[in-house]
Amino acid sequence: MSAAGPPQGAKAPVGGSAAHAMASVGAQSFAAGPPQGAKAPVGGSAAHAMASVGRVTHPREVLLGAQAVAAFLPVCDHYSGVELLMRKSLALQAELSEEFGACVFDVTLDCEDGAPVGGEAEHAQMVAELALQARRASMMASGLPSPRIAVRVHPVDHPAFEQDIAILLGRAGSALCHVMIPKVETVADVVRAAWSIDQALGPGHGAAFIPLHALIESAAAVHRAFDIAAHPRIQSLSFGLMDFVSSHGGAIASSAMRFDPLSGHSTLDQFHHPLVVRAKLEIASACHAHGKVPSHCVVTELGDPGVIGAAAGQARNFGYARMWSIHPAQIRGIVAALAPAPHEIDTAARVVTAGAAQQWAPVAVDGRLHDRASYRYFWQVLERAHKTGCKLPGSVDEFFADSQHSLGVAL
Repeated sequence: MSAAGPPQGAKAPVGGSAAHAMASVGAQSFAAGPPQGAKAPVGGSAAHAMASVGRVTHPREVLLGAQAVAAFLPVCDHYSGVELLMRKSLALQAELSEEFGACVFDVTLDCEDGAPVGGEAEHAQMVAELALQARRASMMASGLPSPRIAVRVHPVDHPAFEQDIAILLGRAGSALCHVMIPKVETVADVVRAAWSIDQALGPGHGAAFIPLHALIESAAAVHRAFDIAAHPRIQSLSFGLMDFVSSHGGAIASSAMRFDPLSGHSTLDQFHHPLVVRAKLEIASACHAHGKVPSHCVVTELGDPGVIGAAAGQARNFGYARMWSIHPAQIRGIVAALAPAPHEIDTAARVVTAGAAQQWAPVAVDGRLHDRASYRYFWQVLERAHKTGCKLPGSVDEFFADSQHSLGVAL
């Protein structure tokens, strides 16, 4: 590379400067590394950048634009529909939050499959009370991350839908992180759900809207997944494997509902049946197109603890950043499989720290050139590591200090 300037398309440092213009008319080649003196000291951090340029711009300010995911969610979403198991799930969430130092899984209290026919109102009342109890308990406990509690309501065309919303959101809306809407077929279903929720919360709830998650469970819904994911209230799409398979009237064999880690290719399990694979990829692609989080379906094989880790690894290969759990024994396996590996975290920390030291202008790390595209990738690795309770290198700890989430000030 000549000294004629940075590579074509390389961006100026944040804040744009005459120094960038100088680079275009004869500055040091980027192939040779960053300008002399720009490297942070070994073991150093973004604080070096502050000393060099006077202000550290937080990665979230610069890197998370239209081409980045809009929200980082825990990688596991645990479902429970029976009161006893709900209480155990909430207790386990608090226990693992203390162990990991982060809330590593959501607890979704189920009013769709969990409620007995004819007892929907009583079930919703119980769920609302449990959510409020968990919120009160967390407020009394010092130092623990806030619990993440969601609810799955009935579909929008079910007679109990409006009742679910009125009870759950009217009583416990402040305790919920999101609402899962099952059997979403069109954008109109999302619009109706959002309107009903906002009406239940009332004008006193303020400007904060509760995010919606949509469960895609039919071929028609898969066809409309991009439109559904584009709705601004949607935070995540989940794939409903069992209903998707059964909606095909026997055209997809029951083996597609299972996970066969040894011979799935020949048995056409859920990671190999062409129609199921296509649906999973469409949903993941729709989410990534609109900065939403794709959440993978359940695995019903509960006998072998190693199975869930293997399945979560497959889900990650399909582009999924989150996965459902239906048994407490599955949670740790999902978290471990979807968390970044230690070497990924180390590389990400070094690249992000180097980028911060250059105010996000291009820089060479380990002989490779990095710019904002790779900074964004590695920053998201660190975000995922943080959400899964991984130990982060000290050089990036300051990026995750609670008081610095909206930065523009010294870290």
